[in-house]
Order: sequence, then C-alpha cells, then structure tokens
Amino acid sequence: MLKLYTDAATKGNPGPTGLGALVLADHQQFQLTKTLPLADNHQGEFAAATFGFEYLIQHFPDERTVLFYTDSRLLSDAIGKNYTKHYQAELARLNELIAHFSTVVTQWIPDRENGGAHHLANQALKSLE
Repeated sequence: MLKLYTDAATKGNPGPTGLGALVLADHQQFQLTKTLPLADNHQGEFAAATFGFEYLIQHFPDERTVLFYTDSRLLSDAIGKNYTKHYQAELARLNELIAHFSTVVTQWIPDRENGGAHHLANQALKSLE
C-alpha cells in the first residue's frame, strides 16, 4: 500500500506554481517537487496529483492500493463525484492514472495535516524566484 500527499503553491492566481508530492512506501519517504510557469491554484492542485500518480506508476508499478491525501476540497470532490465544472481535462488525465490501481482512497485533509507536501510545493515555488 502506498500513501500519497500532494499540494500546490501559486504566486498570483494565475502565476508561477510549485508542486509538491510526498510518497510513503516500503517504510521510506520520497519527496518530489516540480514547477509550472503559469497555473491557477486549482490547476496546480490537479497538476500536483497528476505528478504524484505518475511517479507512483513509474516507481511502484506492481502496487495496487493508494491512499491519496489532499487539502484541496475541489480536487477531492472532483475525484469523488467524477465531475468538475471547470477542470474536465485535468480530471480526465488524473482518472487515467488512478485507473492503474485497483483501489484508490481519496481523502481531504486540513492544511495542517498536509505539511510535508505543502513544504515541498513552497520549496518548488521558491526555486522559480
């Protein structure tokens, strides 16, 4: 079983965006960052999740279960309802990645419980300065 925490940090809205993903697997922690030149905060959240799931597929192709944590209500609701009004393409791409796994449990968590991914997203954003 894998645990994935993701977050995005955007300067301006839209603006430069940092993505953070924290993966817990096999009693190890993997800290991932990526940047986008321009995104709004919701695009950033979808991009961070996509980035995290792409990493899981590349590095843990045989794992079947993922516990996915996000502090974005829009993202967690979109996954749960399989619907979003403004981010259909982003949700479709994310669903393709999620389908790789037999079980994905998505859970919204408060910001204070997503500190690792939040720190990574801010670290990525600072690298753009």
